[in-house]
Amino acid sequence: MIGMTRLTTTRRHAFAAFCAAGMLLTAGAAPLAAQTMTKLRVGKAISVAFSFVPLDVGIQTGIFKKHGIEIDEYSFGGSSKLQQAMAAGSIDIGLGSGPELAFIAKGAPVMGVAALANEPSLLVLEVQKDGPIRTVADLKGKTVSVSTVGSLTEWMAHELSRQQGWGTQGIKTIGLGTDASQTSALITHQVDGNVVDVGTAYRMEAQGASHILVRFGDMVKDFHIHVIFGHRDLLAKNPDALSRFLAAWFETIAYMRQNKAKSVEIGARVMSVTPEMTSRIYDEIMPMFSADGKFRPKALDVLKRSYVEMGVLPSEPDMSKLINEKYLPAAAR
Repeated sequence: MIGMTRLTTTRRHAFAAFCAAGMLLTAGAAPLAAQTMTKLRVGKAISVAFSFVPLDVGIQTGIFKKHGIEIDEYSFGGSSKLQQAMAAGSIDIGLGSGPELAFIAKGAPVMGVAALANEPSLLVLEVQKDGPIRTVADLKGKTVSVSTVGSLTEWMAHELSRQQGWGTQGIKTIGLGTDASQTSALITHQVDGNVVDVGTAYRMEAQGASHILVRFGDMVKDFHIHVIFGHRDLLAKNPDALSRFLAAWFETIAYMRQNKAKSVEIGARVMSVTPEMTSRIYDEIMPMFSADGKFRPKALDVLKRSYVEMGVLPSEPDMSKLINEKYLPAAAR
């Protein structure tokens, strides 16, 4: 009987251990299921602009992975090409410009889901260092390059012309695609100036080829230079993935503000510039990033007015139909 009792006790202990192990396995399964990765195709309007470096920072620091998001990253030569890819269903999320909200009014199958950045501190107008353009007044009737027709860079050139009292066409624009193409056109005197990101302008300045004439962040205060767009299919079929992407994005912005050294290290690799120059760009550009993704009413008013003034749309759109903030992190809503 004593032996039988010991045997039964042993079996009971074994069974209890088995059950405990099973409970641990079952308990461990939930986090694994919760962390099932969702792959999202994310497009940048421009490949090397610091505006979109947070995507790379979030990937390389594991912030997106922490939120269960795997990124397939794509880059385009301007806003129009990004929106074409989104219209074709090739991209789930686009990192583009505020003026691109007009594409939605024209029927693009996307929605503005977050304000990425506010005042346009990223963009400048550069001219030849020893060229004939000395002041803004000298730009009247001249030609400047932009990335593409309908792009943020074109919007800035037309807005500069409008503010000078020349109408939106007082400065001529030509879409040349990449920064490299624009730079080449300026060096060979095919254009009188370029609307480019400040990093490109700094590189040109360092080479003694150009200087900055206009900083658009000083000229346009109420604005959304960048917006995050979501394809309507993603909004309908996997809104949770979009919400997790946005949560990761704004966590990345907070991380970058607290970790300049790591952000500069990653940004320097992405933009193929020196850490010293990237540090300078970081200091100038970081303040423009939105911390919560909320759209500003005054910035939306500027955008909708501009669509009519620039002939993009026949009348001012209802901006509430072009944006949707419900996918933002709960604290921002």
